[in-house]
Amino acid sequence: MNWKKVAIAAGVGAVAGYAVKQQFSSNQNVTPEKALKIAKEAFKKQGPISGSWIYMKPEELNKNGINYDVYRGGISKNQDGETSQFEFYIDTETGTIVDVAETSA
Repeated sequence: MNWKKVAIAAGVGAVAGYAVKQQFSSNQNVTPEKALKIAKEAFKKQGPISGSWIYMKPEELNKNGINYDVYRGGISKNQDGETSQFEFYIDTETGTIVDVAETSA
């Protein structure tokens, strides 16, 4: 028996097993912390923010007939002496901002 071939086969098997495990693991590639960072960076492009929050548990959102697993969060901004609050939804798989709406303070 050639031990070199056995070692190579075991290595290839381990790599293939790891790849399959990653493929079938949870679809949530974006953590809530990363989702909040994405939202804050997007909102900062339009001026400073004064506060932010995010729910740690994903929710389901139906937008235009498509279901998304999303994180829901919020951003507060001071604009012209008034506080504006926005609610956002970020796809847990891609990190894409799916929806933003201004809420009443």
